[in-house]
This record gives sequence, structure tokens and C-alpha cells, in this order.
Amino acid sequence: MSAQCEVAAKTAAGAQMSFFERWLTLWVFFCIAVGIALGQWLPGVFHALGTWEAAKVNLPVGILIWVMIIPMLMKIDFGALHQVKEHWRGIGVTLFVNWAVKPFSMALLGWIFVRQVFAPYLPTDQLDSYVAGLVLLAAAPCTAMVFVWSQLTKGDPLFTLSQVALNDIIMIFAFAPLVALLLGLSAITVPWDTLFLSVLMYIVIPVMIAQLWRRSLLTKEQGSFDRVLKRLHPSGLSALLATLVLLFAFQGEAILKQPWVILMLAVPILIQVFFNSSLAYLLNRRLGVAHCVAGPSALIGASNFFELAVAAAISLFGFESGAALATVVGVLIEVPVMLAVVKVVNNSKDWYEAGREQSHV
Repeated sequence: MSAQCEVAAKTAAGAQMSFFERWLTLWVFFCIAVGIALGQWLPGVFHALGTWEAAKVNLPVGILIWVMIIPMLMKIDFGALHQVKEHWRGIGVTLFVNWAVKPFSMALLGWIFVRQVFAPYLPTDQLDSYVAGLVLLAAAPCTAMVFVWSQLTKGDPLFTLSQVALNDIIMIFAFAPLVALLLGLSAITVPWDTLFLSVLMYIVIPVMIAQLWRRSLLTKEQGSFDRVLKRLHPSGLSALLATLVLLFAFQGEAILKQPWVILMLAVPILIQVFFNSSLAYLLNRRLGVAHCVAGPSALIGASNFFELAVAAAISLFGFESGAALATVVGVLIEVPVMLAVVKVVNNSKDWYEAGREQSHV
């Protein structure tokens, strides 16, 4: 086990679950309901918040994500970055699932459910657009929220940061040709401003803030650093729940107007998330990868960079298109579904470790 895994394990062993953490599932559904209700009662307020964006990246949501991920990034010791090379199997699995499996499996699922199973119940003129939105969603691996999911599974933070950075580099070169191949389009308009701003906002800036803050605290004493992290811990979970309220308030009208379309589009997304996370998790287990790497590997393999997907869908097909709606469905189910995957990963740790030990025999 790497030093980072040992630190995560010790932190988990010594941590007491708060009231909110014990009932997190209940709070998630409560925040979804509150978000939809507030969006209907105070439409002007949330419309104004929804317009506070740069390059299709919503700034209030971005700030909440900072509150979530900066404490996690503070725990990363860049002096131990060389340890990531021992996790090359986990990196290989994640890259394989993200780029060789997920976009193609989503294209297949979109064809099965949108073009076949649900076709009689969906607007005929939007079928191709719905499939396009699903493909755009799957072709963009998640950037910011992965840090949250990794933290909840006691994942290796260095592995998570390295994997996210590697995916971002690949995405710059692979997103457009991959989407063009799967959708049969001659040219894809990539919203480069959204892509670069998201990388800057969710990786570069928070890493710099976290590391400067970490260095400042550690120059005083370890106890000061530990106390600050302990005080910041509840704020991360609160920001996660507040993000849910905002996302569902922004999209509450679409949910209430087209509930059955939303539910039908959610089916292939749900299957894709559970299929790809299971595939990554099982491959890591078969290869004898540590659980603190397999957890975030499975979650990175399943989650999506919805800001980029939504921006690309709007630029290619229009704001009112089926593609834009399909990517929005991905936004809506991202948090509750990924929390379900987190729960599975955490509850199956003993089973995972037993199989991993057998793979070494």
C-alpha cells in the first residue's frame, strides 16, 4: 500500500461520521425536492444566478465546487508525486474505460433506447439529437467533481489529480475527432473557451490556492494544518448539497415540463454509469490494484464533464435541442448516481481486497 493510501486509511479509521454523512442519501433527495420547488417559487432569482456564467461555466456552481475540492487538494503532498508511477495499472484501466469503452458504449445504448425501445414515445424529429447529446456527455470525462467522489471513497488524492490532469490533456486532442466519428459529422465545433476555462477554474487555480494555503499552515505547525482541515470538512458536504439545490432549481422547469422524456433519457445514462464504473472496478481488482486507486478509477471512468457536454450541445444543435436536454439530464443525475456508486465501492471494500489478494497468488 502506498503512503497516500495509508494516510487515507488512517484518516478514515479515525474519522467520526457526522449526522449529515450518516443520512446523506436522505439529504440528497431533500435537496433535489427543495431545488425544484425553489426554482418554481423564485424563478427570477435562479434565472439571474443561472446567467452568472463565463464560457457556459456557471460561476456560483464553480465557487461551490471550489469549497468542495480545495480542502481535498490541501491534503496532497506534491513531494510524493513520484509515487503515482506505482499506480500505472489503475491509470491504464481508467484511460481504457474513458476513451476506448465509454463513448462507444453510450453510442450503442443511445441507439438501443432512443432509436429503438423509447422511439415511439419520444419526438421523432429529436431522436438523432438525443443520441448526439448522450454521446457528447460520454466523450468528456469528469474534471472537478471527481475529487469529491475520490474523497468519499478514501481514494489516493495524488492518483486522482494525476488521472484528471491526464484526461484533460487527452480531451484537448481527442474530444472533437471522437465525437465526429461517433456522430458521423464532418466537423465538430469544440467550445474551447469552456474547456480551457474549466481546466483553469477546476484544476489550476484551486491546486495553487490549496498548495499555498497548505504550505502556509505547515510552516506554523502540523496541529494548525489539522485544525483547519477539520473545520473545513463540514463545508465541503454543505457545498455539495447546495450545488444540488442550484442545479435542480436551474432545471426544475424542464423537469416538470418533460418528466417522461427526462426519465427515458436517464435510462441509458444510468446503465452507462454503472456499466463503466463496474468494468473499471473489476479490471482493477483483477490486476491487483489497491482499493484506494480502484475507487477513484471506477468513479473517473463513469462520471462526465457536463459543462463541456452542455456547451458543445448548445453550440452544435441549439439551446432548445434534444441534444442540449440530454446533456442536462446528465447534469441532473450526476450527483445522486455517483453517490450510489460511491456507496457500492465503499461497501464492497472487503470483497474487493479478498479478490485482489487472490490475484497476487
